[in-house]
Amino acid sequence: MALLQSSISSSSSFSYGFTYDVFLSFRGSDTRYGFTGNLYKDLCRKRIRTFIDDKDLQRGDEITPSLFKAIEESRIFIPILSINYASSSFCLDELVHIIHCFKENGQVNSTDSMERLQKWKMALTQTANFSGHHFSPGNGYEYEFIEKIVKYVFRKISCVPLYVADYPVGLESRILEVNSLIDVGSNGKVQMLGIYGTGGMGKTTLARAVYNSIADQFDGLCFLNEISANSAKYGLEHLQEKLLSKLVELYVKLGDVNDGVPIIKQRLHRKKVLLILDDVHELKQLQVLAGGLDWFGPGSRVIVTTRDKHLLKSHGIERAYEIPKLIKREALELLRWNTFKNNKVDSNFDGILYCAVTYASGLPLALEVVGSNLFGKNIVECKSALYQYERIPIKKIQAILKVSFDALDEDEQNVFLDIACCFNGYELKELEDILHAHYGNSMKYQISVLLEKSLIKINQFWETSYLTLHALMEQIGKEIVRQESLKEPGKCSRLWFHKDIIHVLEESKGSSKIEIIYLEFPSSEQKVVDWKGDELKKMQNLKTLIVKNGSFSKGPKYFPDSIRVLEWHKYPSRFVPSDIFPKKRSVCKLQESDFSSYELCGTMKMFVNMRELNLDKCQFLTRIHDVSNLPNLEIFSFQGCKNLIEIHRSFGFLNKLEILNATGCSKLMRFPPMKSMSLRELMLSYCESLKTFPEILGEVKNITYITLTDTSIEKLPVSFQNLTGLSNLKIKGKGMLRLPSSIFRMPNLSDITANGCILSKLDDKFSSMVFTCPNDIKLKKCNLSDEFLPILVMWSANVEILDLSGNSFTILPECIKDCRFLSKLTLDDCKCLREIRGIPPNLKYLSAKCCKSLTSSCKNMLLNQELHEAGDTKFCFSGFAKIPEWFEHQNMGNTISFWFRNKHPSMALCISTKSVDTTSNDFDLHKTSPTLIIHGNKYDLYILLTKFGKMWTHHTYLYDMKLEFKPNYNMGGIFLVNEWIHAEVRWEHRGVEPLTEFGIHFFKQKNNMEDIKFTDPYEKIKLNDNDVIDDDEDDVFYDADDVLDDDGGY
Repeated sequence: MALLQSSISSSSSFSYGFTYDVFLSFRGSDTRYGFTGNLYKDLCRKRIRTFIDDKDLQRGDEITPSLFKAIEESRIFIPILSINYASSSFCLDELVHIIHCFKENGQVNSTDSMERLQKWKMALTQTANFSGHHFSPGNGYEYEFIEKIVKYVFRKISCVPLYVADYPVGLESRILEVNSLIDVGSNGKVQMLGIYGTGGMGKTTLARAVYNSIADQFDGLCFLNEISANSAKYGLEHLQEKLLSKLVELYVKLGDVNDGVPIIKQRLHRKKVLLILDDVHELKQLQVLAGGLDWFGPGSRVIVTTRDKHLLKSHGIERAYEIPKLIKREALELLRWNTFKNNKVDSNFDGILYCAVTYASGLPLALEVVGSNLFGKNIVECKSALYQYERIPIKKIQAILKVSFDALDEDEQNVFLDIACCFNGYELKELEDILHAHYGNSMKYQISVLLEKSLIKINQFWETSYLTLHALMEQIGKEIVRQESLKEPGKCSRLWFHKDIIHVLEESKGSSKIEIIYLEFPSSEQKVVDWKGDELKKMQNLKTLIVKNGSFSKGPKYFPDSIRVLEWHKYPSRFVPSDIFPKKRSVCKLQESDFSSYELCGTMKMFVNMRELNLDKCQFLTRIHDVSNLPNLEIFSFQGCKNLIEIHRSFGFLNKLEILNATGCSKLMRFPPMKSMSLRELMLSYCESLKTFPEILGEVKNITYITLTDTSIEKLPVSFQNLTGLSNLKIKGKGMLRLPSSIFRMPNLSDITANGCILSKLDDKFSSMVFTCPNDIKLKKCNLSDEFLPILVMWSANVEILDLSGNSFTILPECIKDCRFLSKLTLDDCKCLREIRGIPPNLKYLSAKCCKSLTSSCKNMLLNQELHEAGDTKFCFSGFAKIPEWFEHQNMGNTISFWFRNKHPSMALCISTKSVDTTSNDFDLHKTSPTLIIHGNKYDLYILLTKFGKMWTHHTYLYDMKLEFKPNYNMGGIFLVNEWIHAEVRWEHRGVEPLTEFGIHFFKQKNNMEDIKFTDPYEKIKLNDNDVIDDDEDDVFYDADDVLDDDGGY
């Protein structure tokens, strides 16, 4: 006997309108007047609403609509598997529908006999796989067995579910993720979990849904909502009293929170409880309500919702779940329901709905409020409302989102307003520099606070971090500033709306209230700002002025003394006022301006406190004159100054200079000697006329990064060795630049990228040395020979990443095995390479694309099982190779299938093709990748593309798929324990004939091989050849071992 819960109850817990608590499925002739009758009586005695077919509903073999309805309106299903249960077609149809309701809560349509038979097989197998209860006469008292069942059911249905939402969207996948984090099935350790995110994101809703999904597994339940508000209103001792009353039915009056702590610990430390603390704002609230794991009994779970991630860390809560915003499909679904209260939507409203979804940016609160406001309105009214919302936030949304802002300190509030009004989407490093100059000190701490309180996010793109905040949070910040002066923007602290800025400048409405101006015209609204040039005079507290685009009738005549950051693209004058930056630490960016060398020379004399100077793409700049008046300069960029031909020698003695970017100065022929001890980054790429690298006068310990791409430099000076701190060197030559062998003994150089260079003739004193430093070496198209390669390998004994693509050697020497740390080896386009004589012991990645000379024995060696059995390898090489025999499952064609259960197996995939691409000559598969298909749902294996780039024909790929999906993860439906899942890997391309060989190998040390099959496991349940399906419930016989386990394992 197995107890199953309806999917509505067990996974979502969103609907509570069950007609019946229990549905009993049984074979009447076996148990109606015995076990089933007694169970039914005891269930009813406990007032458990139980459906039993005691009115002879089952006439014929078709389940009647009334019985279908009873199944669908039941919360818990109890199939009682007796000796003749599986011989009844009626019972089996009933079981199929029960299983379907358990998994999907849906209808099962009538089908033909064979399909019906297959569904019986699957239902029986799935039921047998559930953990159940076994009873045999003589092995115990029936009344005790029934008593346990009734007690179990009573506990299941006694949990009063919390209200979640009228129309929950996107919660099921989030519930699965949270439940996997708290590992609710484990009864041992106590665990705490934090759910964090910005206001209105649905943290409380998710916490309530999680509570409903797992509540029946605990001995005590408590959901304390709105802790921050209630503790402020009633005190924390009131919340302690409430917690004790709910969890242990102890009703006490506490005089002080300190009195409650020992009582909670003493009463709860042996009890398995589920405690949810909602909307926690302060550490003290956690300390007196859930002070530690030792407060609670084994198996207890404590879930905390908060806007402050740092709060969780401070309390030692290691597991945290950041609630994601709704994706577009989910957002549209929620908005439609709130706007129309049904799924029938007039297509004329589609544009309105998409605008509203964009406005809400995935915030559930906003979607619900906007949808409710639009309910019953026509298109014109909806458009008008959305226009209003985009200008002024909805008060209900603003009130909730502003709570986090109000809790910030003054400095944190200011930084938030700066970001919301002017810097959303900025590169993090650039923003830190601007704020440092604006405030006179670093604002990194304030930024970190905003991040921990979920007010901003940091997104990573390649190696660059960008700071963003939710669109509605941005709107809230702008509204706070707008409220400073509703009628006159010139009296607000920050200006960002281009029309407001034009008004202030053209009408001379500025004031001392203005601290930041950020002007960026939309591309469709470019105009000339007609001003006198002295309007900035009134803005005595203006610290930051940024003009991204736009034209001005004349240049500014005056800058206030307060200015610290000036960024002005296409500055509208050849002169900068002489009173700029008198005392303040400052940033000056005047990209694409029309300064000439002479005019800039006079201006630089006033830049004594300049920290950053940017003159990128100033096309009239031919010379950089004396810069000795810039002693505090840390960052100097003049990239793209294509007419620059000379730099004053004083440039090399800027003692505080850290970053120098001269990229793209195509006419610059020489660089002055450098003695900048603070230099960290030097970028000289695309200085096509530069013939010599600057002499380095003295040791430079701070340098970390140098780029030299496409210059005319032919050799590096001996003084290059003075760059002792250099860790990353990127050079791309034109086949003329010679790299000295001594470069490999630079003490901190760990990353060398050289493309199109020539390694100098070996110095005998270096030929037998081993260098310990470089761990990432890329020497592409450097004409490496068979003679030189063994020495290079010896030098690189500690290398971890080695790229020798495009070279002419024919043999990768055996000594490569001595590179014991090497994990990634790239040999692409080594067209002469024939043999690879050694494989490093820890190599995980090897790419030898377009190495057309590889021998068959070499290819076979690369497919040796010993190299791959430990897993995590990714190999690719040119040419077709026969799939090795250790790949247990092989197929010719574009697809291969297998079955698995409980979890996705750890496996390696081998693909080899000798097909011809009929659409191109380069055998490039145009970024196609294999597809994994599970339950009809496709999952593109893009990882193959990210690791190998484009996939090619006439190549062989061997790859550890590492598809470690969570058990029961909702991929195309809920997976049942021990349910067999069909999986297929398919690789298709319209321009390639399907002449591909597939192979799959399952790692035996990582898998239970009994959970993997290569043929349909359901085929093992066979009908006897002479069996027929009889509409009058005649027997249908199965192998008993396939239906029931006599020892109770079903």
